[in-house]
Amino acid sequence: MDTSDFNQWLPLIFMALMGIAILVYVILDGYDLGVGILMGCANYDQKNMMIASIGPFWDANETWLVLGIGILLVAFPMAHGIILTNLYIPTAIMIAGLIIRGVSFDFRAKARDHHKYLWDRGFTFGSLLTSVAQGYMLGMYIVGFTPTVMAVIFSLLVGVCLACGYSFVGAGWLIMKTEGDLQKKAVRWARLSLWGTALGIALVSIATPLINSRIFDKWFNLPNFFLLLPIPLITALVIILTEIMLKKLPHPQDHYSWVPFAGSVGLFLLGFHGLAYSFYPYIVPDQLTIWQAASSSDALMIILIGVLIVLPFIIGYTIYAYRVFWGKVKELTYN
Repeated sequence: MDTSDFNQWLPLIFMALMGIAILVYVILDGYDLGVGILMGCANYDQKNMMIASIGPFWDANETWLVLGIGILLVAFPMAHGIILTNLYIPTAIMIAGLIIRGVSFDFRAKARDHHKYLWDRGFTFGSLLTSVAQGYMLGMYIVGFTPTVMAVIFSLLVGVCLACGYSFVGAGWLIMKTEGDLQKKAVRWARLSLWGTALGIALVSIATPLINSRIFDKWFNLPNFFLLLPIPLITALVIILTEIMLKKLPHPQDHYSWVPFAGSVGLFLLGFHGLAYSFYPYIVPDQLTIWQAASSSDALMIILIGVLIVLPFIIGYTIYAYRVFWGKVKELTYN
């Protein structure tokens, strides 16, 4: 790469923008997907509070998914074609899950009380379907879209573990936003889902270098091994400290209720960092590099202008929504 040539930097800029969009989506929509999954374990009143906790945010959270896929489509059209061709079925399942949860969320507001449970089940089912489909896609990406039985089993396991990860960040959100019995129940959910999340991190961390010799060399050749060692060590430390803190929650004065959510965000950040390092510079594993898959420099410059206009609005209304609805959630009303 010629570092003095701005055209060589353009694909990297778009890769960074796409990565940030996907990471923000995983954290923000991850917690409302997790709340949706956990609603299956709550009673009627608790479900109302859980819906109220995500009501002002969940629509906007999905904007980041649209931004990430949009950048993949226009900035890396060759990669978009290869990835979505290999993931056509799980993508369709994910979209079906998003539609089911969206319809259930809106229809719940107008349904009579004795029909609400049907829409609640629809919201839980749609959230679980979406989460498992996204995890399955991540698993298939890691194995390089190899259509073998073992690859499918591995991808399904990653899908289940990602649903645990979303449940963990969702439980962390509820600990932060609620009080009383629901908060206590969210602490129990967080303790259970934390270990499912840890299992998923371990599964991906072990399988990725074993499947791909290039990635194995990047992590285990010296001095890389010692330079990268802090990543798994910090990950283990975050898991242990979060578990210790969960044993002490909820605190009588509600102190440290933000810690489990911060811990879940930390785990997603560390996991994302590890995956990004492993697969760089490839956007399609061992098939297409970022530069090979990128659109022409002229096209990227025009797209960059559009992204720089749109992105501040997305960031602005996201910050504004969270600022307006900051604090503990109030009782749900549709008036």
